[in-house]
Parts: sequence; C-alpha cells; structure tokens
Amino acid sequence: MNVLSLFDGMSCGQIALERAGIHVDNYYSSEIDKYAIKVTQANYPSTIQLGDINDWQSWELPKIDLVIGGSPCQGLSFAGKQLAFDDPRSKLFFKFVDILGTCKPKYYLLENVRMKKESLDVISTYLGEPMCINSALVSAQNRVRYYWSNIYFDPPEDRGILLKDIVLGGFVDRKKSYCIDACYYKGGNLKQYFEKSRRQLIFIDKEKMRNIVYKKNYIQWDTSGKGHGSQDHRSYYLDTKHGSLPNARAGTKEKVFLGENIVRKLAPIECERLQTVPDNYTKHVSDSQRYKMLGNGWTVDVISHIFKWLL
Repeated sequence: MNVLSLFDGMSCGQIALERAGIHVDNYYSSEIDKYAIKVTQANYPSTIQLGDINDWQSWELPKIDLVIGGSPCQGLSFAGKQLAFDDPRSKLFFKFVDILGTCKPKYYLLENVRMKKESLDVISTYLGEPMCINSALVSAQNRVRYYWSNIYFDPPEDRGILLKDIVLGGFVDRKKSYCIDACYYKGGNLKQYFEKSRRQLIFIDKEKMRNIVYKKNYIQWDTSGKGHGSQDHRSYYLDTKHGSLPNARAGTKEKVFLGENIVRKLAPIECERLQTVPDNYTKHVSDSQRYKMLGNGWTVDVISHIFKWLL
C-alpha cells in the first residue's frame, strides 16, 4: 500500500498503520515543522518527506492507495477566533480536496476538531458525513474529534482506561484528563483548571486534593479539622494574594507560587500515553516541542481502530 499523509506532523498515521497490521510499501509525508519531521525520521527513517502542501502539484507520486490528514484547525476550533475558512491555515483543507481529486485514492481519512455546523457542512459536502468519536473510549483523555472517511467502521468500544492508570506519580481528581492542546507546554494553573476546565493538572499532595474547595478567585482546604483560623486552613488567592501568610501586610500582593507542593503539569510521557503514542516516541526534541506536537497530534488508537477495518 502507498500512503500519502498530508499535515503529517510527527507521523501518528504510521504508528496507527503499524498497530493495525497494515503493510505499507511507501509512506509519503507532507510536513513543514522541522521538529515534527525530526521525530518522524527518528522513528520511521524510510519516510519520504515531500515538504509544503502548497507545492503539491510538483510532487512525483506513484499510485496512492490511502490519503490521510488532519488539516489545520485554528480557524475552525471553538477555542480559536472562529474565522472558519477565512483563516489561511484552515483554507488548506481545500488542498486536501484537490489532492484527493488528483490522486483518486481507494481510501481517505480526514480528522478535525469540533466546529460550528456551517464549517462542518462545508467539509461534509466534499467528504461525506463524519463520525464523531471521543478519544476517551480508547485512552485516558477526553478529546472529541470528527473523522471523515470512506472506510466504513463502527466506533471503538470503551476500554475503560482511566487517568490514574497512565500517570507516573501523584494523584488525580477525575477519571479522564482534559484535552491536551498545542499550548500545554506553557503549563497550567489552578484558576484555569477549575474555571475553564483545561490544562490538566496532577496533584502532588493527596490530602490537599481530597480536601480542596474551589471558590471564585481562590482555593482553600482544611486537613486539621480545626476549622477556619488554624494554620492548616489556608486560602490561596488566584490573583496572587494570600490570605494567611504571617508576613503579608493588609492590602499587599504577595506573589505565591500556587503549584509548589500542590500540583504539577503532565510529563511528556504522560501526554504520549493520553494520545496512545509509544513512551518516549517524541524524546528526540525539547519538551516544549514534544508538548506542541502531541497537542496537535492524533489519538493513535482511534486511527488504528479505523484502519483495522481495511483488513
């Protein structure tokens, strides 16, 4: 089988094909991010890199059997400015369509984020109706995505994988992780975590996690049983004010590192596990770049499930 992967990223498609037991003769990748290419070539050195999708008409390709891709979503995602196809990155979807029309592969697969119905309908006009799948069925992460394909498949069964099953250490307060994104490398904080339900955090202190009470602009806990006023009952203000530090003067803003001895962000390996990517697959680049490409990547076991229907 000859495979053409557009917007290939770190080549989650190859992991999925391998995991599904699909033999690949040639794997052609269109990608421009040098860090993602480095990770791909480290793991799959026979990958044929084609470069920028905008140059696709100059590519010399054999008969392609499968075209896959996850076109840039910044203009489509509810998390972005929702410029839809006015965003030049989201317009690259139409390159995917043009290449399909030229290559005429037997199979295709496109993945993308949740979006407004108007944008969803545009893509579906070209590719048919999608299936919506939450990665939580096959991983420890809530990650809802649309999949357009002419491979006919049923949704995967729930494997019952929990966040606590994949962490390297610490404690969790939920069954499934929030969806990781390309900005996760910036880390998270308690305000974001509780108010916006994003940027998954791991608790370092089990008792504080169990007794934590979140209120607007601050968190508090009481592990002493003595109630308000004890040194074990503290209110940590999320605008950097702290209500019970003995050296804090009234009206001052004492800067407090809220993560110290309370929470940490996910490690790169934990993010790999959320995306069902092999441990240390992305180790060839900096942690910041690992987080970015994992946030942009596919949940491999969703894709491999779809590919198994080719057998």
